[in-house]
Amino acid sequence: MRVVVGMSGGVDSSVAALLLKRQGYDVVGLFMKNWEDDDTDEYCSTRQDLIDAAAAADVIGIELEAVNFAAEYKDRVFADFLREYSAGRTPNPDVLCNAEIKFRAFLDHAMRLGAAKIATGHYARLDTVDGRHRLLRGKDASKDQSYFLHRLTQEQLARVMFPVGEINKAEVRRIALDAGLPNHAKKDSTGICFIGERPFREFLNRYLPKVPGPIVDGAGRTIGEHIGLAFYTIGQRKGIGIGGAGEAWYVAGKDLATNKLIVVQGHEHPLLLKGSLAADETTWIAGVPPAEQADAQCMLARVLESEIRVDFAAPQWAVTPGQSVVLYDDDACLGGGVIT
Repeated sequence: MRVVVGMSGGVDSSVAALLLKRQGYDVVGLFMKNWEDDDTDEYCSTRQDLIDAAAAADVIGIELEAVNFAAEYKDRVFADFLREYSAGRTPNPDVLCNAEIKFRAFLDHAMRLGAAKIATGHYARLDTVDGRHRLLRGKDASKDQSYFLHRLTQEQLARVMFPVGEINKAEVRRIALDAGLPNHAKKDSTGICFIGERPFREFLNRYLPKVPGPIVDGAGRTIGEHIGLAFYTIGQRKGIGIGGAGEAWYVAGKDLATNKLIVVQGHEHPLLLKGSLAADETTWIAGVPPAEQADAQCMLARVLESEIRVDFAAPQWAVTPGQSVVLYDDDACLGGGVIT
């Protein structure tokens, strides 16, 4: 059976390919280039990542193909990213990237290569119960990535494999070292894939204008000026530009109608704590929403077809519009939505 493995140049996807090769699968590696605006930028690692993926594929003894999904990424992921920031929210593009690029554009391409399935280096697991595919947390809880995969459909999960989901990170690195993979000690990537290690405000300002406005405290008093609501997120402490005596200042909210940034002093200020949230754009792993339920951490109530309300047993800190709320039943990821 042919399996096409998404190889990023990192150790996780390389070991995923290695394990499948050892299990007797016909393995082909595929390197995805999803961003090309900054090919000569000091923060761009795409070229080195391709070199690392090719070197690992050579050791494993498999073919590596490179494919450019930059146009699809801009249309399906980056455009949404900019819309969300323009609306004052803080999106998570990695969630959309998985659903639209890594498990849609990549999957479609792999099928054209004759693959029966695709595989990635994500720390997540799968099983099947009564004909339904379930997405489970990875065995290594500290590396679990099921949160970022919660928008996957039954059709996508039917064609996916997660070879490293059953082992922990230390074991992945040991396997890579023992196999002589040149990227066995390569550090994990951090940050949003197309931003890399660059300063976030610097990147965002290339695409969105600064629209200054007042910074107000919880009582509505103006205490400073912000550079634009898009450049701040709920719970942010650094980079606000407010000093003085007392506890640290945190971003507690955004008033889009008046272009005001609301800040408060103290990590546990009541305006930073929420007892519930609403979310839309919900998707469910099983294809249907779960029953309304209560457990030790939260109670789920279905509001409309694609909207939910989640009531917490204890107030949660810095609930951020634009981020994803993802629901679990023990280790099983049920699905989630975008916080409004």
